[in-house]
Amino acid sequence: MIRHAGLIALRLGRDWRGVLIEGPSGSGKSDLALRAMDEGFRMVADDRVLVWASGGRSFGRAPDALHGLMETRGAGVLPVAALPFCPVVMAVRCAASPEAVERMPSGQTLDLPGGPVPIRSLWPFDRAAPAKLRRLIEHLGHGH
Repeated sequence: MIRHAGLIALRLGRDWRGVLIEGPSGSGKSDLALRAMDEGFRMVADDRVLVWASGGRSFGRAPDALHGLMETRGAGVLPVAALPFCPVVMAVRCAASPEAVERMPSGQTLDLPGGPVPIRSLWPFDRAAPAKLRRLIEHLGHGH
């Protein structure tokens, strides 16, 4: 399955935990990924993510032609150090405005090939968005 999304990962202990960043073109996916990378996350895929199941879990990677590349508005396509793949433990959907983010989100999930993962909405331009991603992965992704 190919998803129109970005995929970044954070290493916690010995394990990488990945988060899909979904949203339409221009919604802030790459902006959020860039800022998260400045906070210790690693790029896996930008714009397109191949997602598959193995051992009851979902994994993601960049298509071969896009591996190690990131498109950023105003800068073009730039090379980035990218992980070859990672498990996907959760997803975030880029909200169009701060007001579009639920204050107390319900337990929504996104169906992926390896089973459902938690999904939350975030405004990608929120200064605290990378910190929120870290905490979401630490807590929502604890069982993966």
